[in-house]
Amino acid sequence: MLRCLALVLACLLSACAGLPAVPPTPYVPAIPASPATELGRLAAPFNAGPDGLSGAHVLAQAAFALDARLELMRRAQASLDLQYYLLGNDKTGKLILRELRDAAVRGVRVRLLLDDFYTTKLDPLLLGLAAYPNVEIRLFNPFVAGRDHSATRWMSFAADFRRLNHRMHNKLFVADGAFAIAGGRNLADEYFLRSDGANFIDLDMLMAGPVVTELETIFDNYWNSEVVWPLETIVPALEPPAALQANFERLTSRKAAPLPPAPPATDMFGDPPLGILIDRGRLELIPARANAVADSPNKALRPEDDDAARERRPPTVAERMRVQLDLARSDVDIVSPYFLPGEEGMAQIARLRARDVRMSVATNSLADTDEPLVNINYNDYRVEMLRLGVRLYEVSSEQIKRSLNLRKAFRQSRGRLHAKLALIDREWSLIGSLNFDPRSAHINTELGVRLESFEVAHRLLDAFQVDNVESAYELRLKPGSDQIQWVSTDGENVVYDEEPDANVLVRLKLLLFSWFVPSDLL
Repeated sequence: MLRCLALVLACLLSACAGLPAVPPTPYVPAIPASPATELGRLAAPFNAGPDGLSGAHVLAQAAFALDARLELMRRAQASLDLQYYLLGNDKTGKLILRELRDAAVRGVRVRLLLDDFYTTKLDPLLLGLAAYPNVEIRLFNPFVAGRDHSATRWMSFAADFRRLNHRMHNKLFVADGAFAIAGGRNLADEYFLRSDGANFIDLDMLMAGPVVTELETIFDNYWNSEVVWPLETIVPALEPPAALQANFERLTSRKAAPLPPAPPATDMFGDPPLGILIDRGRLELIPARANAVADSPNKALRPEDDDAARERRPPTVAERMRVQLDLARSDVDIVSPYFLPGEEGMAQIARLRARDVRMSVATNSLADTDEPLVNINYNDYRVEMLRLGVRLYEVSSEQIKRSLNLRKAFRQSRGRLHAKLALIDREWSLIGSLNFDPRSAHINTELGVRLESFEVAHRLLDAFQVDNVESAYELRLKPGSDQIQWVSTDGENVVYDEEPDANVLVRLKLLLFSWFVPSDLL
């Protein structure tokens, strides 16, 4: 008992003491794409065009998204820059770390930037990777005490809430400064259909051309920022490099980090896996006018007490997204795991509908969301959105298992939506890490890419079945009332008067919790 109390006291004192002092470090820039590397040569046509267009390839299927990352890591010759919110202590996370190690051993410079919220018990793996030459790991807004246990981390979180509530939600992968992958997927089993419990429907975009330079600049801004700390300043290595490397080898053995099955011969668009395209010596990417934006790494750490302070900082990703939505002429289609529009978002929806802009929103159902409290707050907006004529869909595991396109992939697990996507006039696509909720808008940092391409937009429409929904319930108002009904989209058109697939106990518990958790913290 005394030992537990001593640990708690130590965590609280350490958290209150703040982060350790770090000597100034020189600015470290990205290594630009070069024709001296295989990937640089492949990307060259997209960097040399006079029209400034980038190339894009939709990675909607998990097997192809993981395979693309593995191929890029194995073929990189100069640099790998990874920035992620979550890296799992599971077979996918360990496989990624092992591939990074293998690249570093070949002489590739590896920079790994992780948000520190989900790194519980990950320190041995990170220290092991960092023990190899050519590897540097940094942590965004790190925990300084109780790192090995979730309970002590939560104590530190409570003691230093103002700082630790600010998280880096970005997801970015850049190889040789030539190719980038951005989107919604973190690096863990459930994002690549490798979990036995629940898996996500998600989205990434593979890109080459000028947009990759913009993404590398974003990475550099974070890597060299004042809220990012070298791993060794937070978690000192207590063993020599050889011992750390041996432990890493054991933790990432082929048994612990098995290879995934090879992807199918072609994806849903008829394109082969990335490795085959690279071997052919030419990538047929879709031309797109693209630009990348990200929040400042210091977002939410600096108070904005007045309008003048807000005007001095650059617009956030959420603010840029709202501006883009206001430009819609005919259609807005949103896919987001969490949808909390708030008063400002509802006013925008009303403006769009007043101009007869068609609008659809797909999000998670109560039964299948991984953030039930967010879903409860979303419920407050459903009736008004339906009154305004918004088409609402809620993704459901039960509907997924009846879907011709998805039931095979989710036969043994629950299915949840994690993709973040907005399509405007079926020509502009907004992809990245941004959820449509207050936390993404005001607290977490986010990254987004805007692409102007009819073909990219229509591939995304097809991938998420926007015009032929069959893995969700469609919501409607019962005629003559404000009562919501849920209609199955599996062809049977079954109508439910209560939230389908969610039991009464879950609904009651979440309702009670919702009274105490403000929506701006969700």
